[in-house]
Amino acid sequence: MEMAHEIRFFELNTGAKIPSLGLGTAQVDPSLVGEAVATAIKVGYRHIDCAQLYGNEKEIHLPVRMKKGSIGIQPENLIQPDIPCTWKAMEALYVSGKARAIGVSNFSSKKLGHLLDVARVPPAVNQVECHPSWQQPGLHAFCKSKGVHLSGYSPLGSPGSSWVKSDVLKNPILGMVAEKVGKTPAQVALRWGLQTGHSVLPKSTDEGRIKDNFDIFNWSIPEVSLAKLSEIEQERLMTGDSFFVHETCGPYRTVEELWDGEI
Repeated sequence: MEMAHEIRFFELNTGAKIPSLGLGTAQVDPSLVGEAVATAIKVGYRHIDCAQLYGNEKEIHLPVRMKKGSIGIQPENLIQPDIPCTWKAMEALYVSGKARAIGVSNFSSKKLGHLLDVARVPPAVNQVECHPSWQQPGLHAFCKSKGVHLSGYSPLGSPGSSWVKSDVLKNPILGMVAEKVGKTPAQVALRWGLQTGHSVLPKSTDEGRIKDNFDIFNWSIPEVSLAKLSEIEQERLMTGDSFFVHETCGPYRTVEELWDGEI
């Protein structure tokens, strides 16, 4: 097998480095999250995507804004976001030195472009759904052209989640490549992300899988197999329709509006 470039970090537009592999904690039971994080740190993870610990993962992870004092993320609790105003507050965190980089999540190319037009401090990261069955090459290219790092959540397709319609890890092309390189489909999906140029945030509370997910650095997917992975049929799994889209209330009336057609 060809010699691997480890790809342990990516450099952000602020000069800070982001570890290429992180532990996702969204929707993890609070009673399990502490042990999962402890296990991950022992294994060698140094990037924990932990907004769920604060109980506000949904409210900070989409371009939406909630009515003050509202509980729950039903469409009727959402109001028109003021992204420039929110971003200004985040810029203050960066300027004060409390954050080495600031970023956004689930921004389409259009929303990201509008933010870049008004931002004094450009976002360093855009965290979005990204895996072999939703590769987002257009958004990826746009982010790269603007110096914004793309970070992929659900890099394994969120197996076991109730809202997931298809199992990314059972894709026959992914399975074929995994067999060829002697790795699991999950490891190939994660390594694909690194070689495509973005960090990955697999979620797990299982010690064995946390360790397996860390084994993605000292080998690589050959170019011919990488090209094969681009043939996988594409489908967005996290559409947001049950949370953020409503035909009569809320800031987004259709799924197309939420993602600006990137579906």
